[in-house]
Amino acid sequence: MRNRILALAVLGAALSAPIAAQAQTGITVGRAPVVVEETPTIAVEQRPAFRDYVIEQRVPAFHIPDRVVVGATLPETGITYYDVPQRFGATTYRYTVVNGETVLVEPRSRRIVEVMD
Repeated sequence: MRNRILALAVLGAALSAPIAAQAQTGITVGRAPVVVEETPTIAVEQRPAFRDYVIEQRVPAFHIPDRVVVGATLPETGITYYDVPQRFGATTYRYTVVNGETVLVEPRSRRIVEVMD
């Protein structure tokens, strides 16, 4: 009797395994999820006007020893961040000039999100 029960249990587990495997679609192994930020930056056609605006404002340039690249974090002190005017698009980012480059910065983390060319 025990052998029959054990055989039925094994048979039931074998039959349900493919169903359980199909229920696990969408699992990715070894890759981190990609987070896409939806906060817009300055539109491509607005960038020349924005560069002119920054020059007109004569904001002071700050110097740091590190390279100015997207993803770099700026120092916590010693740099002033300025609001981007509404006419250049609704953005939550701030701008500043570092090592001669105008950059857009996420204000809470001070992470560079775009280097304006």
